[in-house]
Amino acid sequence: MLRSWWMAGLMLVVGAIVAVRAYSPVVGAVELLVFAVLAALFSPLVFPRSLTAAEARERSARDGRPIVYWRPGCRYCLRLRLRLGHRAGRAYWVNIWRDPDGAAAVRAVTGGDETVPTVVLPGEAVVNPEPAWLRERLPA
Repeated sequence: MLRSWWMAGLMLVVGAIVAVRAYSPVVGAVELLVFAVLAALFSPLVFPRSLTAAEARERSARDGRPIVYWRPGCRYCLRLRLRLGHRAGRAYWVNIWRDPDGAAAVRAVTGGDETVPTVVLPGEAVVNPEPAWLRERLPA
């Protein structure tokens, strides 16, 4: 989790440096705003509350909802999250940087690496799925 906030903080610092070096205050303010938005998007704030891998597996076994393994800063995870919109809350999200068991689950599916997003459904696992594919499998 610390890595996630560190990365968001770094974006804000870089944004402040870029803004200070801007040739006009208006341009500097716009640049800082852009970096602040990017920092928020790449932080855990835009994702549904993360569960542990064990909690997600238990809940998924009960109701069949997908488990999405992700990590902050992953542009493919962000793309999936944003394209799911409000439906993202219908899946269980596991931040692999916060949960070593989640990272291990991803390595088991991907053959040893930690490629995310990895979506696991009962009897099926897909690495970096199309958002439409996942939307079809989310409960109504």
